[in-house]
Amino acid sequence: MNRRLIVCAAAAGLAYATMSGSTVAQQQKALKDQIVGTWSLLIVDNFREDGTRVPAYGPNPKGMVMFGPDDRYSLQIMRDVRPKFASNNREKGTADEMMAAVHGMISHFGRYTIDETGKTLNLRIEGSSFPNWDGTTQKRLITALVGDDLTWTNPTPSTAAGGNVRSELVWRRAK
Repeated sequence: MNRRLIVCAAAAGLAYATMSGSTVAQQQKALKDQIVGTWSLLIVDNFREDGTRVPAYGPNPKGMVMFGPDDRYSLQIMRDVRPKFASNNREKGTADEMMAAVHGMISHFGRYTIDETGKTLNLRIEGSSFPNWDGTTQKRLITALVGDDLTWTNPTPSTAAGGNVRSELVWRRAK
């Protein structure tokens, strides 16, 4: 789906939902109950200090996050297009092939909690494709949960050294 169309559709859905009664019913449910399930990634963008939006994993990233009722989660994000290994063997990639594969994805899993008052998602990362995150706890700010669309912000992206001040991820409930 065209990236611009996704952003416009999400904005229109948000506007419609804020005017409809379904939002009131949804707000009565606990935030944790609302996020349980499987979500497909629509957008993952970094924001620079000047407000510029930069796609973190290309214009059409792939990804999925699953939140279980048992407080466990699993998240995978990757570029839509990554170069294939010439050897067709994941253990025999060249240094450049391995680097492109690692730079083109992030994956982690563990336990999660929700702070209903602060609207934060707290991820206790047990394992990550980025080893520096193993054993850490990270916070995501839930900025919108309307119908089947979930948006959160990472106020401290790992790419901060590149001039990024936050990341925004938009997910749609998988059907």
